[in-house]
Amino acid sequence: MELWGRMLWPLLSGPGRRGGIRGWAFSSWQPHPPLAGLSSAIELVNHWTRVFEKKGVPEARESSEYIVAHVLGAKTFQSLRPALRTQPLTSQQLQCIQELSSRRLQRMPVQYILGEWDFQGLSLKMMPPVFIPRPETEELVEWVLEEVAQRSHAVGSPGSPLILEVGCGSGAISLSLLSQLPQSRVIAVDKGETAISLTHENAQRLRLQDRIWIIHLDMTSEGSWTHLPWGPVDLVVSNPPYVFHQDMEQLAPEIHSYEDPAALDGGEEGMDIITHILALAPRLLKDCGSIFLEVDPRHLELVSSWLQSRPELYLNLVAVRRDFCGRPRFLHIRRSGP
Repeated sequence: MELWGRMLWPLLSGPGRRGGIRGWAFSSWQPHPPLAGLSSAIELVNHWTRVFEKKGVPEARESSEYIVAHVLGAKTFQSLRPALRTQPLTSQQLQCIQELSSRRLQRMPVQYILGEWDFQGLSLKMMPPVFIPRPETEELVEWVLEEVAQRSHAVGSPGSPLILEVGCGSGAISLSLLSQLPQSRVIAVDKGETAISLTHENAQRLRLQDRIWIIHLDMTSEGSWTHLPWGPVDLVVSNPPYVFHQDMEQLAPEIHSYEDPAALDGGEEGMDIITHILALAPRLLKDCGSIFLEVDPRHLELVSSWLQSRPELYLNLVAVRRDFCGRPRFLHIRRSGP
């Protein structure tokens, strides 16, 4: 069986990241002697590419390039000035490259190794086991922005929606929407304490904390929603756990060993959290409010059938968007009715 979406996600896709050797603490690592005979960035990239390939590490060259660039304070290896690629590195830089590369040999995702990653042009802090935002999810954000712009144009007023994100993780979706919709407000919920802490930190780093309400909440615990003092929202956005349970064992080591399985496992048919969101929609959404979901391509038919069997929810699947691989990945569901 082919595994879709976040299981075969391009590990190092996306716009890259920014930083330097200050971005990671090495206190847990024992010193290693610098690699004899290797002194330049190009030589180090070539060396670690060969090592990664020999050990079966995916994206071998990309991994080595990101690590070397990070230690040299660059966003990508390609952005390094030519002189920096060939001049000798310091012993500290050589040590840092070796330590970070050792983590990659343990199949730690590059995003965790570097401690940050770019999403929609924002540099976000990353830390295990909080779910790493995938390139597909940037498309979800772009679709939401398009819909908000169209709706604002139709009513002749600037976009100022109240948005609820279910399962905020690192805050990637919420903070991207806030940064590009300056009059919007966001409620971001997640059941993971580490995720809530990380979203807080990323909001502070980006100076967006005044327009986001971050709440530690398990949305499957139905009573929790009744005590939250907000009115209906304009939009619900979520990249929920949607991996079919039987597919969990086939995840890549980078995912299986480091990311929170609760952010991935959607139950027998990957629908557990999706159906919770849809069932709560009448209480969460304004009339004509929308839900935007990232799902497994197999969910298009499953969600459509589920909605048809529950007309009392007054929810309609109004649009489907395909991801960059041509798979039906994103759903727009609208509420209409009581």
